Amino acid sequence: MTVILGIDPGSRKTGFGVISVNGSRHQYIASGVIRLPLIALADRLKIIFDSVSEIIDLHRPNEVAVEEVFMAKSAGSALKLGQARGAAIVACVNRQVIVAEYTARQIKQSVVGTGAAQKEQVQHMVMTLLKLPAAPQEDAADALAAALCHAHARQGLLGMAMPGQLRGRMKRGRLG
Repeated sequence: MTVILGIDPGSRKTGFGVISVNGSRHQYIASGVIRLPLIALADRLKIIFDSVSEIIDLHRPNEVAVEEVFMAKSAGSALKLGQARGAAIVACVNRQVIVAEYTARQIKQSVVGTGAAQKEQVQHMVMTLLKLPAAPQEDAADALAAALCHAHARQGLLGMAMPGQLRGRMKRGRLG
């Protein structure tokens, strides 16, 4: 069984979602949103780092899937998003957890079937795929979708690679 943590980074809200994967079966473990107060960016980055570290310590994921930066409304927003991603990624690497990165389009394609899916469609498919009683919050749904995307990518890689080769690359922190 593999535990995957998905992260949807943001400088105001960072979503997280944890699933377990056993073969082609995916099971929901936890999800939520790290809500960041309107304080200095450096202090928000510390909260992201500390919170992601705590989530890793609690759920012990084997791998992490993080959404890549996209061009936001402004260059300033994209820079803040990149810094939030960096804080989350460093927390993962600091705990020696493998990190994989996916574009929003790849995540939507993997979970919904189209890279142009709307937020509501992602929420609905996450709810359906993980058999949840209700749709998770937007940011948590995006994080769970990232985890599911990684599970699908892993499954594809496992099918293409000889098991020993893939395990060796993953232990060394490289997927691909």
